[in-house]
Amino acid sequence: MRMDRRGALTGMGAMLAAMSISARAAPAPLVKPPRLRAGDMVGLIEPAGFSDDAFDLDLVKDTILAMGLKPKAAPHLAGRYGYLAGTDADRAADVNAMFADPQVRAVFAVRGGWGCARILPRLDFATIRKNPKLLVGFSDITALHLAFAAKAGFTTIHGPNAASSWGAFSWDAFRAVAFDAATPTFTTPVGQEDRLAQRSGRIRTFRPGVARGRLLGGNLTVLAALMGTAYLPDFTGAILFIEDIGEQPYRIDRMLTQLSLAGVLGKLAGVAFGQCTDCGPGGTSYGGFTLSEVLQQHLEPLAIPAFQGGQFGHVANQYSLPLGVEAEMDASAGTIRLLEPAVS
Repeated sequence: MRMDRRGALTGMGAMLAAMSISARAAPAPLVKPPRLRAGDMVGLIEPAGFSDDAFDLDLVKDTILAMGLKPKAAPHLAGRYGYLAGTDADRAADVNAMFADPQVRAVFAVRGGWGCARILPRLDFATIRKNPKLLVGFSDITALHLAFAAKAGFTTIHGPNAASSWGAFSWDAFRAVAFDAATPTFTTPVGQEDRLAQRSGRIRTFRPGVARGRLLGGNLTVLAALMGTAYLPDFTGAILFIEDIGEQPYRIDRMLTQLSLAGVLGKLAGVAFGQCTDCGPGGTSYGGFTLSEVLQQHLEPLAIPAFQGGQFGHVANQYSLPLGVEAEMDASAGTIRLLEPAVS
């Protein structure tokens, strides 16, 4: 009788453990913020670095107006605190205020720099979750994108900052995702100007094949810096897209090693590495491997579709990649296709 009871308890414990694992593994449904429409008011924030002068901010407002939208400056938009656009409390308050404001339909980061990670503990995620609206930006804004994916549960867009150049390529990509609720296939442009300026249009496939999964990622340096914090989403089955600027190959190697040792790379369905601007070996003793060789060393052993050369990063023309949506990546063609709209 004692053995039967012990066996029953063991079986029940195993069943409860399995149920617990299953419950934890089931992701919450992705919330879709409302699409943008002409005349919508959008908030302008600087959660990281500051803008040099008021003239730059006037140009940003003109850009938003040219989109058919109405800009609303955050209270501390023109602030400065050292190399930051105001104190941590001020920058966090601007983010919180824009998501609490019922008139604001989306929130644009003016620029990147550094500082978003510093404000994460001050963000009111309860209020942010209740008010899903598009957050748009890239570079250091990656810290907000990943934190929102982990704690807010709605789509955000890794795309140009409000102060970016917003050429036809970038605008068309953003309009399709944010205004039209379309599901485009993003391909790398092969125009002569792009190839000369950015070495774009050149895809290197490390592992061929097609991968499907949630889009997650952004700037590699920012992502690596968030390892071990509570502000990273679960990467299981995700398509990771990453880019960077001003990092020598050995530093990319170091950050990818960190992601590997943390178990992130082993969970992925696919990897798309975008543009790495000014990422040559430089004049250090760490020369020897090219960026592509470093990527090959890390991505080929994963045995999942992976490619280099996607049109996103610190370049003039870039995709608007919505975090959290299901997508399909073709590593041979170097394309990313959205399988669902990013907005409602």
